[in-house]
Amino acid sequence: INRGWSEKDQIWNEAIGKAKFVQDTDVGHLKVSFFGPFYSSYVVFYLEPDYSTALVSGYNNEYFWILSRSSTIPDYKLNKYLRIAEQAGFNTESLIFPFRSAE
Repeated sequence: INRGWSEKDQIWNEAIGKAKFVQDTDVGHLKVSFFGPFYSSYVVFYLEPDYSTALVSGYNNEYFWILSRSSTIPDYKLNKYLRIAEQAGFNTESLIFPFRSAE
């Protein structure tokens, strides 16, 4: 289940998808579908030890998400995640931030 806050509409949006492991269940590479029979690659390339935040990409560096169990991420952690993403080859200058960071 993916949820996100819409500032424009002032509501929570939710999408329920299906996920299947591509390899073993201990490898963070899945295929995910939110729209019927069409699946996309979902690669977890960084995960906090407490599962609070994950950095996820598609099959290439065109798609990148910072997924958090919290509605805000402290600036020091956000900067850490951006550095990890940049080192992995993602253009962090074009990211959209639907949340506000918290100190």
